[in-house]
Amino acid sequence: MYVQELEPVAGSLGLSALVAALPLVIVLVLLGGLRTKAHLAGLTGLSGAVLVACLAYRMPLDQTLSGAVQGAAFGLFPIMWIVVNALWVYRMTVRTRHFDVLRRSFGRLSDDPRIQALVVAFCFGALLEALAGFGAPVAISAVMLVALGFDPVRAAVVALVANTAPVAFGAMGTPVVTLAQVTGLPLDSVASVVGRQTPLLALVVPLVLVWLVDGRRGLRDTWIPAVACGVAFAVAQFAASNYVSAQLADIAAALAGAGALVAVPHARVPASEAVRTSVLTGARSGELDEEDPRREVVRAYAPYGLIVLIFSVAQIPVVKDRLAGATRTFDWPLLDVAAPNGEPVGANAFTWPVVSTGGTLVLFAGVATAAVLGLRARTAAGEWLATVRELRFAILTVTSVLALAYVMNLSGQAATIGYAVAAAGAGLAFLSPVLGWFGVAVTGSDTSANALFGALQVTAARESGLSPDLLAAANSSGGVLGKMISPQNLAIACAAVGLAGREGDLLRKVLPWSLGLLLVMCLIVVGQSTFVFGWMLP
Repeated sequence: MYVQELEPVAGSLGLSALVAALPLVIVLVLLGGLRTKAHLAGLTGLSGAVLVACLAYRMPLDQTLSGAVQGAAFGLFPIMWIVVNALWVYRMTVRTRHFDVLRRSFGRLSDDPRIQALVVAFCFGALLEALAGFGAPVAISAVMLVALGFDPVRAAVVALVANTAPVAFGAMGTPVVTLAQVTGLPLDSVASVVGRQTPLLALVVPLVLVWLVDGRRGLRDTWIPAVACGVAFAVAQFAASNYVSAQLADIAAALAGAGALVAVPHARVPASEAVRTSVLTGARSGELDEEDPRREVVRAYAPYGLIVLIFSVAQIPVVKDRLAGATRTFDWPLLDVAAPNGEPVGANAFTWPVVSTGGTLVLFAGVATAAVLGLRARTAAGEWLATVRELRFAILTVTSVLALAYVMNLSGQAATIGYAVAAAGAGLAFLSPVLGWFGVAVTGSDTSANALFGALQVTAARESGLSPDLLAAANSSGGVLGKMISPQNLAIACAAVGLAGREGDLLRKVLPWSLGLLLVMCLIVVGQSTFVFGWMLP
């Protein structure tokens, strides 16, 4: 048995923490300073974590490598299993051109560009985040806004800022699933707290978007639809994450937000020519004027309805128990690790949710989608393989980062850093979202940031007397605000709207919003750690 040590370097917590932080420093410097490709940075950081575990923490090499393999396995299943199948559903709608039908349907909801920004960037962007994540919502939303006549810079900024509130539950809940796994906290408890933080952002972001589109006039004219959209989104995200399923949180929120916009009379008031002239400075795509048969519109919306239906059925107690019956748990080979107190750690065993995981449920929805859209089995299978090829570097990045996180957690490196960080005391509640924000700003992924810093946050929370659930959730909730300034997302936005090389211009426009909303989240977490907002927690 390998027993974790907290102070393996010269018996000093400070020195041990500095050595333990080396793998994270390597990743952050390579990504943020040298702009190395993410998968190469992840593999290099993993190598550093293995060396620190073996040389400084004296963890046996076989156990170190076994821990890394378990992390990579978790990165493949269920994490990337969810992402691959979700993006596959989207690719099939593009292949059959039903995505274009959906885009035209959105364009006909309102001729007011401020409302269009809410529908496309906030609501539909959240739906794309729920299904795919990893930059897809920014790219697709920005392209759709440009087609509607938005200036490319404005379209990119709106898409980036809108991609905040849904991120923590993106890709069918992948970030919170990862957070629960690396921290050992129950998924329901982590998702519940995140679902009491990010909905508060959803109340603000729609107002920010109409300001970005049309300034003070946009806020004055369309604040009612913006508030209605934000409230509906927030309520649905809170309810789904706390009482239904974390995987359905963003889908429910996106549909509720869009439904609120349709229901509010102010959203259907035609925009004045002065507004359209000042806001729509680009060329509107003539394709938007095409009429689509009602049958094709229904088929365009069908994939999302199927996902909601299948996930809802999976939450019925009888069905849920039957699906959980296929879950397999077994001892992980060559791994026998105990915490500093001598208690075995949970990672000694590996749980494989064969059917009940979100990725398998999305796969079922994908098969049904192929049938509804009229795709042949051979064509649908080809799209699935093309999705895997498209995501090959993302798969390598996620598996290497999860392997790094597992090595750091199992060897004791994360615990050492956590104990050192706990010295911040009460200030830790304020700094916790900042750490998540920094992690996402550098890695471009809330999933990766949760894998890197989740266990650290929990250890620090326990040592400082704060709620582990609160700080773990704060890592994810703060992280969503770093998404808009991550080099990865900036590059995606620029490439989507033809602004290659102008990432710096976008950064200057979105950075103030990122920092301002981060401050709001820090204050929320501080309040939730005290009697001020403590009543909000479950």
